[in-house]
Amino acid sequence: MYARPFIDSLDFAENGREINGEVPLADLPRLLDVLENPEGFLSYTVRGGVDRQGVPLLYINVAGSCRLRCQRCLNGMDYTVQIGTRLLLRDQAALDALDDNVADENEEEFDSILTDARMDVLNLIEEEILLSLPIAPKHEPDACQMSGDVGHKDAKHPFATLAKLKVIK
Repeated sequence: MYARPFIDSLDFAENGREINGEVPLADLPRLLDVLENPEGFLSYTVRGGVDRQGVPLLYINVAGSCRLRCQRCLNGMDYTVQIGTRLLLRDQAALDALDDNVADENEEEFDSILTDARMDVLNLIEEEILLSLPIAPKHEPDACQMSGDVGHKDAKHPFATLAKLKVIK
């Protein structure tokens, strides 16, 4: 077991710090709901910096793989996680201004998050992973067991019994 990493996001970004490591999938509780199995690890790097306008930001990179549940056949499927994102750090007033469309129209479009003196790095990484996942993960049609079984003459269609009950007049 290890200690969860926490950072002062503003200080971390302004001083160009970096943290990296591996996190077991089992330690990401919100992600467990979409996984077929919680085995494995993801590698991450969080690096601080400042953009051209002096706005502090975090660069987040996550790599690895996990097993999601296919929404067609409900079997597991390998999914490659490859995330590279940039998050601008803003105080509450700056975020409110963005919400009210008061921000500079020439500013590049990047996601912004609230600065936090005790930011949980694993929660941040988990959020980015969840945002990157497909809404309804599915195998490719030719790789999905459900779509492959339906075409076989010996395979029983899940609604075959209901079709027998259908009354034709």
